[in-house]
Amino acid sequence: MTAVDNAASSPVRVASSATSVTLRAANARREGLTIFNESTAVLYVKFGAVASLTDYSFQLGPGSYYETPATPTYVGQVDGVWVSANGAAQVTELV
Repeated sequence: MTAVDNAASSPVRVASSATSVTLRAANARREGLTIFNESTAVLYVKFGAVASLTDYSFQLGPGSYYETPATPTYVGQVDGVWVSANGAAQVTELV
């Protein structure tokens, strides 16, 4: 793993949605990714396009945090969908 450029690593607030939204676009330079679910609803996260309540990689409960493993880090698109739209997620991509 190479050094992380903290200047390029900033959180993005993604509003919750009851339909699939992109949490982060694909990025070949990604060194890591963190997601914090600020919503009171469960967030279903998919490593890939179009997350749903039945097609997802993992769930994040209200107030939960996730970070990708250091090596290898998934560099493709990350989508999410909430059980109900309230709150947001803080998503930080480390590059």
